[in-house]
Amino acid sequence: MVPPPLKEPPVRRNRSGNIFGRIVLVLLLIVVVAAGAWGLGALNRKDAAPLGPPPFLVPIQEVEPGAAAPGNAVVAGANPLEEWATRVASKTDIPLRALHAYAGADLAMQREAPACRISWSTLAGIGRVESRHGNINGSRLQDNGLPSRPIIGIPLDGGPGVRAIRDTDGGRLDGDTTWDRAVGPMQFIPGTWNRWAKRAAGDGLPADPQNIDDAALTAARYLCAGGARDLGTGQGWWAAVMAYNNSVEYGQSVFSGADAYARASVAQ
Repeated sequence: MVPPPLKEPPVRRNRSGNIFGRIVLVLLLIVVVAAGAWGLGALNRKDAAPLGPPPFLVPIQEVEPGAAAPGNAVVAGANPLEEWATRVASKTDIPLRALHAYAGADLAMQREAPACRISWSTLAGIGRVESRHGNINGSRLQDNGLPSRPIIGIPLDGGPGVRAIRDTDGGRLDGDTTWDRAVGPMQFIPGTWNRWAKRAAGDGLPADPQNIDDAALTAARYLCAGGARDLGTGQGWWAAVMAYNNSVEYGQSVFSGADAYARASVAQ
């Protein structure tokens, strides 16, 4: 008789080990779920974070030279000026400090050459194109009216698309003793600056092309050409701006900015 096969002893399961493994698994699942929830929350927080106001858009208007002048929103009723400037700055990309300069030049020319009818918005249109209102190439317009570093253009050496203008100021304004360079937030050639420059503060100090107040007032005087132009008309406006830079594309860009700024300043 063949003896029955020996039975293997029953396997004893380690209950404590099994429970420990389950605990570890549960903890891992909790960590994974928590991490996913945190990640989704972070994404939602990022999506919900305020992005600030949208950029101020300036649609380019292909206006024929002489056909029209941009909109003109006066600052005569702005009292005090700070309230007006703060309101307009909140609607546009113009820094508050630059707005003070443009408005100050506008008000000064209302007294000096009222027939010219130059507006702060035209000055802002030029400042936008020339230097982004003193904020170009890493420079930032400061509370004292000066950019954080001098704004100096390329040498006018007759290269492609550039006029050749030999040095006229011994490098005093632009640091270049060979060629002239446009300087300041309104980008004046030294020779033009020396002819039309005027100190806005009236403190007896020399006018500084890097100072946004002096630059805006000097630009206004140059555009008005001694009071002989009326910038309230299409012909007068275009004659002034083309004298500043003889380019239709430039004039259209300035026109577009000036018109957009004027419209934004009166919008409710």
